[in-house]
Amino acid sequence: MDKRGKFITVEGTDGSGKSTQLELLKEYFAHKGTAAVFVRDPGSTSIGEKIRSVILDAQNADMSDETEALLYAACRIQLVNEVILPKLEMGVNVICDRFVDSSIAYQGFARGLGQEKIELINSFALEKCAPDLTIFFNIPPEKGILRKNSQKELDRIEKESLNFHKKVYSGYLSLLNAYPQRIRSIDASLSVDEVFNNVKNIIEAMGWWHA
Repeated sequence: MDKRGKFITVEGTDGSGKSTQLELLKEYFAHKGTAAVFVRDPGSTSIGEKIRSVILDAQNADMSDETEALLYAACRIQLVNEVILPKLEMGVNVICDRFVDSSIAYQGFARGLGQEKIELINSFALEKCAPDLTIFFNIPPEKGILRKNSQKELDRIEKESLNFHKKVYSGYLSLLNAYPQRIRSIDASLSVDEVFNNVKNIIEAMGWWHA
């Protein structure tokens, strides 16, 4: 297959319901018979999963903001080089749970490092494969945190204060305003079925392949 695959990223604050929607999306692509791989950022490589465990370990409370940002960037470029770029070049579509937008929202806005620095340290990844489409599951952080707090165990990022998550949300809204053609917002407070219908509508409206 000569045609390059499409790179779709999925974003949202903690508790936005991304994981549930990604599982439905896997079934959707399989039913359509469209070649696709699903990956998560950070993770989905041997090196990336090890870095992920360090980043999210709740015991690493003394990790500096800069270290956190650089670890995410290192994990990301490994994922791009090892999985995402080769698959895209083979004509396979790649759906990634989080990408650089997450670092801009979490480390750039919420940690206060700034969007410019985050984009700079992620330039290796962005230069090789910027997303063709980003689906943002939009839900106020107050509602998202309530969902997350019902879980048995939270990771280091999920345990941050509500104020932190509000800053993350503001970061995402800023990105949404800056890149309205790439980032498509979905009301994640709707029912699971309603949210997924909106996901399908966005993907099919792109006209990349037959629905």
